[in-house]
Amino acid sequence: MTFRLYPNKQIEQSLRYHRKLHKDLFNAAAYNRFTQYQKFKHSVSYMEQQNSLPAFKEVWTEYKEINSQALQATLKRVDFAFERWFKGLGKRPKFKSIRHYSGWTYPAKTGYSVESNGENGYLNLSKIGRIQMRGKAKYWGQPTTCTIVHRNGKWYASITVDVLEQVLNSKVLPVGAIGIDLGCKSALSITDGTTHQQITAPKFLRNAEHQIKKASKEKRRKQAPNKTKKIKASRRWKRAKNKVSKLVRKVGNQRHDWVHQVAAEIVSGNSFVATEKLEVKNMTSIAKKGKRKKLLCWAKQVNT
Repeated sequence: MTFRLYPNKQIEQSLRYHRKLHKDLFNAAAYNRFTQYQKFKHSVSYMEQQNSLPAFKEVWTEYKEINSQALQATLKRVDFAFERWFKGLGKRPKFKSIRHYSGWTYPAKTGYSVESNGENGYLNLSKIGRIQMRGKAKYWGQPTTCTIVHRNGKWYASITVDVLEQVLNSKVLPVGAIGIDLGCKSALSITDGTTHQQITAPKFLRNAEHQIKKASKEKRRKQAPNKTKKIKASRRWKRAKNKVSKLVRKVGNQRHDWVHQVAAEIVSGNSFVATEKLEVKNMTSIAKKGKRKKLLCWAKQVNT
């Protein structure tokens, strides 16, 4: 369940400060892994970095304010990025700028507390304060994890709760089985063995494309920031940037809401849903060197 947070100025400064510290820890942990392997051919594990946190806090005393398990979750994020890289599922981990580091996670029930029954309420964060939040959860239970996210200038709290018993006791499970095929022209193709149904995704981005291009053009005409030349962004550029972000955020919210509505309708009406196993790498338009050329030659031979 995701709730929108409404912090005051003092708490927002504290949120930005904690976000910066987690970003610096992520970069420091990634740098440690790179240098240890380059210089000593030693692969640093998650447990090594976790066990070094107490000594790290003695040098960088500002990290003593932050919940220890939240710091461990940031190190786990680094470990996950490196595991994906080693398995060939992702690119080489990069150092994060503050703009590309969304937030941090409280993986257990420490460091935060929730004052809510599932609709609105307050979120208490250790060393930060009490923050008003708005939102409504379909089911509510005991909070287990909490992730603080900064997206498009807004703060959000993604809270996971234990609701399995409530879901099973509150409604009768649906009956039926369907198969779903994900497509390009149509978003979904659903069949139950006898009937077929195609669901077309609304073109939210296409409908707002003209407005986004117009706002982006106005933004380019303003004085943008430049660190190398020590030029600060003008107020007009900041306002134009916020306008573009607002339009993009609206498109994202529309798409997110549509996906949730379709998924809720499918799950509530069927007890078994089967999907195809996609090989995304084989579906990309940019094929490996030489592979795309051979594929085109093969297609010409078939057509002739």
